[in-house]
Amino acid sequence: MQPSTTATRTNAIIDCDIHPLLRKPGDIKTYLAKEWHEHFDVYGNGLRQPFSQGDIYPKIAPYISRRDAFPPDGSPPGSDLAFMQQQMLDPFNVEYGILQVLAPSGSNQRNVLYGAALCEAVNEWQLAEWTGRDKRLKGSLVVAQEDAESAVAEIRRHGGNRDFAQVSVPSRCLEPLGRRRYWPIYAAIVETGMPLGIHSSGLAGHAPVPGGGWCSYYAEQHHLLALGMQSLITSMVMEGVFEEFPDLRVVLIEGGFTWVPALAWRLDSLWRRLRSEVPQVRRPPSEIIREHFWFSTQPMEEVEDPEHMRKTFDWIGWDRLVYSSDYPHWDFDDMRYAFPFSMSPTERAKIFNENARSLYRLDR
Repeated sequence: MQPSTTATRTNAIIDCDIHPLLRKPGDIKTYLAKEWHEHFDVYGNGLRQPFSQGDIYPKIAPYISRRDAFPPDGSPPGSDLAFMQQQMLDPFNVEYGILQVLAPSGSNQRNVLYGAALCEAVNEWQLAEWTGRDKRLKGSLVVAQEDAESAVAEIRRHGGNRDFAQVSVPSRCLEPLGRRRYWPIYAAIVETGMPLGIHSSGLAGHAPVPGGGWCSYYAEQHHLLALGMQSLITSMVMEGVFEEFPDLRVVLIEGGFTWVPALAWRLDSLWRRLRSEVPQVRRPPSEIIREHFWFSTQPMEEVEDPEHMRKTFDWIGWDRLVYSSDYPHWDFDDMRYAFPFSMSPTERAKIFNENARSLYRLDR
């Protein structure tokens, strides 16, 4: 199905965080290799968390979504393309939408072989049900990052397919993302010319988000997801990832961004004092962050003085922030109201379109 309206560069939106979902979990078997069907039926998805089949916090049910995002037939939010077009893509003049698949997740499986097969199935599902039916949509190539060999194979299998905009891994993995076990994946990503997209998600083995134990409330957990983003930047910078892969581009999605300046300042201070410990880091971390990282705007921190937010944009760089809505989730950021300050036409064009167009090389 093709879009019912024609997007124009003047006011078109590129939305970097749209969440599709299966109509029902068993639908993935259409794309899952047959040798794994019995495993799916008998064992399900064995996630790396103490609540392997349930939601960790009540907020997550049902579907983390807005009440009005349920299609008329009652199917899950994000599962009906026609309804997504009607509610989101058409009225907001979305020129491109980057799909971020959270479930089913192959990256979090205890059985890494099954996880790799599930990633393959999710990627085929994106092509068949979404990008193949609406060319405004671009998939995220999901991989089982804990099995670098299978991840590299999947990247190379789809690396030239422009229906995928990025390679996607979760923010919380078994080890910090700067570790060398993940470097073959980064090498394969650079080969494709795509960026690495890291969405706030992942179960990090058995570990809770805070180091001291599981949170009592979702409000705690939601805030602490930003610490996961800070940790992965620190790991990737200090382990020397960008010295090894100078062409690697990374976009952090749904982790906030106002913390970026303070993190960069702290890392610069530590690097000046302890640089003999990390000789692989040959430049101030703030320079590396500015050169290699992009940030999505959702969730937008709410500030008392809008000028404080504008100064944050100035420091991060107006060319390093990309608009994201988080559709159809409950904390959806409506592009008409999300920004607490006015923007010039040039600034608006960068945030809502040009930065993502360049980052994802959508004109290729």
